[in-house]
Amino acid sequence: MIRVLYIGDVVGQPGRRALHQKLEPVTDREKVDFTIVNVENAAGGFGVTEAIMEELAELPIHAYTSGNHIWDKKDFVDNFEHYPQVVRPANYPAGNPGKGKVIRQTASGINVAVLQLMGNVFMPPIDNPFYCADRELAEIGDAAKVIIVDIHGEASSEKQAMGRYLDGRVSAVLGTHTHVPTADERILPNGTAYQTDIGMTGAYDSVIGFRPEEALQRFLMNTPRKLEVAKRDIRLSGALIEVDETTGRAHRIVRISEHLGE
Repeated sequence: MIRVLYIGDVVGQPGRRALHQKLEPVTDREKVDFTIVNVENAAGGFGVTEAIMEELAELPIHAYTSGNHIWDKKDFVDNFEHYPQVVRPANYPAGNPGKGKVIRQTASGINVAVLQLMGNVFMPPIDNPFYCADRELAEIGDAAKVIIVDIHGEASSEKQAMGRYLDGRVSAVLGTHTHVPTADERILPNGTAYQTDIGMTGAYDSVIGFRPEEALQRFLMNTPRKLEVAKRDIRLSGALIEVDETTGRAHRIVRISEHLGE
């Protein structure tokens, strides 16, 4: 049995601070074998930079996922090939930098595949994530029994549908993007761990990680406002999954939420 920790969307400097203060204690306490972190909001809430990736390199992270905001910082996008451990949604058109999956090893030599897909509902129009999943899993083949799928999207129904579509074919289907942790973690009938959204790592006294003042003005006035990252009630959030490495079936999933002291 191996333990995989997936940390939800890191939002700005508060989220990075949570990683630096809480990630290693959690991985030590929970005896984690493989850690994945979503970094698409790590740079002030929008994208990630090369400097931030260098900063995070000192932490025990095996793979990074992203999302639609991965394209927000040109310096990173122009050098995407320098970061083979970072994946972006596989259903973006061919020719874009980066790739949609990665296979990396635990310290004991177990292959773990990380695949990211992006939903179509209320999101930029790209390839159908369900058919894309079929193609990507066919490419993984027997290279990895443990397969973690990130479904990055707005609609809970689409994420749940993806969980059912991949049940028994992957070890876990975990949602990101909406930043609000859901209380529906469970093992689906055919052995796939599932949670609609694993939450964000950042300031929870906020509107999805940003100061409420600017967010409210956007809704009240229907005009653009620059969003500022919030700074209070900082938490590290995610999910811990136990997987049988011989079958790829999940046996347990629990929510992780670690508060930083104010």
